Amino acid sequence: MHHQISPKHSVATTTSLCTAMATALRWHALRIAVAGGLALFWLTGASAAGGPVLARSDGEQAGLSVEVTELKRGSGGTVTLKFAMVNNTKGKISFGGNYGAGGGNVDDYTVSGTHLIDAVNKKKYLVVRDSERKCVCSRVESGIPVGERMNLWAKFPAPPDDVKVIAVMIPHFAPMDDVPISP
Repeated sequence: MHHQISPKHSVATTTSLCTAMATALRWHALRIAVAGGLALFWLTGASAAGGPVLARSDGEQAGLSVEVTELKRGSGGTVTLKFAMVNNTKGKISFGGNYGAGGGNVDDYTVSGTHLIDAVNKKKYLVVRDSERKCVCSRVESGIPVGERMNLWAKFPAPPDDVKVIAVMIPHFAPMDDVPISP
């Protein structure tokens, strides 16, 4: 037995199928675009703040990481390091003396323990200090809430001009080698 489909029924069915397929394709294309964008975002090293990430390191505490976003020469023979701590742990990250250089109260709640290592010239660069021995660096008394990131900075004496890369050492994080210094 052979069934005949009326032309009117055939057009309606075909139109419905085409509409359903077009909708499915649009959603599929959107999913691919989003996934591709996220992959490109990750591969290009962009930070959540939108800038480039020069180096990344995981902390000793699971879920805590750091991203170096800038290491730039400045006037007066200094370099400025800009970085962000990202807290994906289960609790707030408090600074206290954890990231200080161990100089007592003057270093509490700072990132003064951060330093640079010039492997070629075998030299360690400590954070610059002012006349009161306070670091020229970020001071953080509030801590970093869960799921948040905090932008931080520290100023160092500049290595010689021929030094183009340097290691960044932040207490409680793995060393980040060969971080480029921009002019």
